[in-house]
Amino acid sequence: MKKIDVVILAGGKGSRIKKFLKNKPKPLAKFGNFFFLDYLLNNIAKYPIRKIFIIAGYKGNQIFKTYNKKEINLVPIQVLIEKKPLGTGGALSIIKKKISQQFIVLNGDSIFDIDINKIINIKLNMKQSFMALTKNTNYKSNKKLSNLNLNSNYIVKSNSSNFMNGGIYFLNKNLIKNLKKKFISLEDDILSKEIDKRNVIGKYFNSFFIDVGTPKNLKIAKKKIPKYFKKPALFLDRDGTINIDNGYTHKIKDFKLIKNTLKILRRVSKKGHYIFIVTNQAGIAKGKFKLKDFYKLHDYIKKKFIKNKIYINDVKFSPFHPKGKVIRFKKKSSCRKPGNLMIESLKKRWNINQNKSYMVGDKISDFKAAKKSNIKFLNLNKNLFLTLKKIYS
Repeated sequence: MKKIDVVILAGGKGSRIKKFLKNKPKPLAKFGNFFFLDYLLNNIAKYPIRKIFIIAGYKGNQIFKTYNKKEINLVPIQVLIEKKPLGTGGALSIIKKKISQQFIVLNGDSIFDIDINKIINIKLNMKQSFMALTKNTNYKSNKKLSNLNLNSNYIVKSNSSNFMNGGIYFLNKNLIKNLKKKFISLEDDILSKEIDKRNVIGKYFNSFFIDVGTPKNLKIAKKKIPKYFKKPALFLDRDGTINIDNGYTHKIKDFKLIKNTLKILRRVSKKGHYIFIVTNQAGIAKGKFKLKDFYKLHDYIKKKFIKNKIYINDVKFSPFHPKGKVIRFKKKSSCRKPGNLMIESLKKRWNINQNKSYMVGDKISDFKAAKKSNIKFLNLNKNLFLTLKKIYS
């Protein structure tokens, strides 16, 4: 399975909706209790991503302070700020030496809820690019590729088509290796020419799409985005609940799933519910294994679950213990269950339908953490399948 980088283009001024932004950059527009970028980051980090780069421009320091050096689902985020406006194409010159050979690019003012894993697995030759298409409902001009069609999987321009650029691209590094730091449009100056050369393949996706770049679309999005992304969540302890607890599990060879775990979690993912792992990892504090071992194992878990059509939306872990040997982790912490800060941090980050959410664990500390956060708790009944089969029938 490929593991690639993602670039989010978040440098635009948002001139058309400036009066609604309250002195914030467009990606930090509020939709309910969350920033637009929160929804975008949450939606992408469930896939096998190595790193997320956010390229910010207008009021970029606000984006930098909010997201730089943060993580979402154990995926690191780096924010880079344009020194001068570079457009959606010129912005890529900033990261051309940092990114993977093939990478995903997302427009920072639209959400297109498609299966990114299917795009990652498309085989592109060194000259090809990929563009996801959606229906064109209200864009009439040719700007930013709003009138497109498909011909034998190749994207072509067409004035009579009702397809348009969906703001998700799968690109080769070769496309941007000679880019200079000057203003240029990815859509109008780069990809438009590549389409004329028949170097851009595409696919239409009948999936949730919303753009927030105009006053009309912003008004629609204020209602649709919070509603669409408010979902029930399943909070899961790890060792003893998902996998057999053999004591400080940290090696891939020792990670053994409890019977029928994949079967029931496929049902949860199919329903579109969030899946969160909330796990104490005192072995890090006690020197039993290192932080990098935890990350390596969860990279493996993520890939294994994705192959089984299961998406873990986020992982929270507590490496702390008051009797730890590693100084930086030797302390009491409310993150460690029965403390509930891991659960509370997820509630602050995600739009959760709490009334329809559950936590499953095998220890009293799991129960106490769930109770503190007012999440319904289910004690593990032999395995997850038996515990959840009535709920996810």
